Amino acid sequence: MKTTLLITHDRINWYGAYILTIRETLRFLRVYHQTIIAPIVSAMIFLSIFLLSIGSTKNSINNIPFLDFMGYGIIMMSIIQSAFSNSSSSLIMSKVVGYIIDLMIPPFRGVEIVVAYSIGSVIRALMVGLGVALAMTPFVNFYVYHPLLLVFFVLASSILMSILGIVAGLISNSFDHMAAVTNYVIMPLSFLSGTFYSVKSLPWFLQYVNHVNPFFYIIDGFRYCFTDVADSNISTGVLMIGVSNILLFYLTTYLINIGWRLKG
Repeated sequence: MKTTLLITHDRINWYGAYILTIRETLRFLRVYHQTIIAPIVSAMIFLSIFLLSIGSTKNSINNIPFLDFMGYGIIMMSIIQSAFSNSSSSLIMSKVVGYIIDLMIPPFRGVEIVVAYSIGSVIRALMVGLGVALAMTPFVNFYVYHPLLLVFFVLASSILMSILGIVAGLISNSFDHMAAVTNYVIMPLSFLSGTFYSVKSLPWFLQYVNHVNPFFYIIDGFRYCFTDVADSNISTGVLMIGVSNILLFYLTTYLINIGWRLKG
């Protein structure tokens, strides 16, 4: 069977993508206490723990008030974790339960699946991010220096993590495999990103590792929008996230079209 990476407007089944997006959105809304409320509660617990443990002895990080520094990082971490979790859990569940075959027959192809899963993940990520931000409003100051950059980092980062979630779902054939991908890849990169500290405090070799860590640019770019202070080159972060999105979109679409790790 001949496959191609060419994607044109008239070949995309937008109605099919729309229906699949609705399904993905309703899927996480049915268990909103787990997909929306739980991440908000977890974020507030994180903020409380750090405030109680070191808040009284540390007033600022990079001249940013401690609570603000932590709050911005936790909000963005909640956003990207929700985006990744939504697409990865949906795909691995369809493979384990067996209804993945419904996506492998017409009218769905790789582009519709990737678009629908990504939009569903972005919607969940935005709901979680907004909820966390509202919950932190009494404790964290919000003043946006770069509104357009903020929109870019939130949307582009959510899309990037949703596509990475699809890739993780393709790689994994069980929940154990998914847990391994999360624990050995996603979590280490997340905790190296500077969510809870300035990366300048890391050993020099870990600082170099962060130069190719997209999580670092995501967290730092998001925080920069509120503080006008960055540990990285913002233009480099924008370029890296944008290029990664494009490359991963075409790669994931191609892998789904050829049925990689989807067909028995």
